[in-house]
Amino acid sequence: MGNSLKAIVAFVPSDKCQKYLLEDLEEMPVDKMVDLSGRQLRWLPLHICSFRELVKLYLSDNNLNHLPPELEQLQNLQILALDFNNFKALPLVVCTLKQLCILYLGNNKLCSLPLELRLLQNLRTLWIESNCLQCLPEVVCELSLLKTLHAGSNALRTLPAQLRCLQELRTVWLSGNLLSEFPPVLLDMPFLEVIDVDRNSIRFFPSLAHLPGLKLVIYDHNPCRNAPKVAKGVRRVGRWSEETPEPRKRSGAVVEITLHEKPLPPPATKPEPE
Repeated sequence: MGNSLKAIVAFVPSDKCQKYLLEDLEEMPVDKMVDLSGRQLRWLPLHICSFRELVKLYLSDNNLNHLPPELEQLQNLQILALDFNNFKALPLVVCTLKQLCILYLGNNKLCSLPLELRLLQNLRTLWIESNCLQCLPEVVCELSLLKTLHAGSNALRTLPAQLRCLQELRTVWLSGNLLSEFPPVLLDMPFLEVIDVDRNSIRFFPSLAHLPGLKLVIYDHNPCRNAPKVAKGVRRVGRWSEETPEPRKRSGAVVEITLHEKPLPPPATKPEPE
C-alpha cells in the first residue's frame, strides 16, 4: 500500500478502513510481536490492547499523539517503540507497563518526561533523541537498571548530578546537543563504557584516564583545543585521536590532524531486551 493512500485512509474512522491499514491483523501473532510501523495510523486500534501476551509492539513512524488507556492491559510488554510520531507528552499509560525493558521515544516533540516514568524500574534502554528537551529530566536518574541512554539531538546544556546514581549505566549518547563543557557528572561514573559527546560546543576536555570501564569516547566536531586523556586501550574518535592528547605544534601554529571516521551510529535495528 502506498504511503499516500495510507495517509488518506487513516483519516477515515471506519472499521473497514482500519482493517485495511492493519492488513487484517485480528489475532495475536505466534511470535508475540506486532509491528505497525509506517502505517500512517492516527490512533492505536483498540483490539491490539486485547493481545495480553504481547511482548513487542512497534508503532514507529506513524501520526500518533495519544494512546488509549486500554494499553494498560499489555502487562507483558517488554519493547515499545513510539519513535517518529507526534507526541508532545508521553502518555501516562506507558508508565503502567512495568515489564518494559526498552522504550523508544525518539523523534517526537517531547519537552519533558512525567514523574510516573520512575515506575518503569525494569527499563534497560531509553531512546529520547531528537526531541525538544532543554535539560535531561531528573526522573531518568531514578531508572536504577538503565544501561543505555540515547539523548542526542536535543538542546541539553548540562546533565543532572543525580545521574551518577545510575550505576548500571554503561553507554551515554549525547551528540548534537548544546553542551559547552564536558558534563562533570560523567567524571564520577567509573562504570561508563561509551561516552558520545560528538557535535557539541565543548572547548576543553578534562582527563578521562581515571575511568576504568571506559572503552570508547567520541568527541568529534567540538571546538576543543585538546583531546581527552584516556587510559591505555581506550579508543578515542576526534581530532588528534591517534596522537598524544595535545595537538602537535609547529612554529606556534596548531597542525590539524586528519579527522578519523566516526563509528557507525547506534543500529537502526532495534535491539532485543537482555
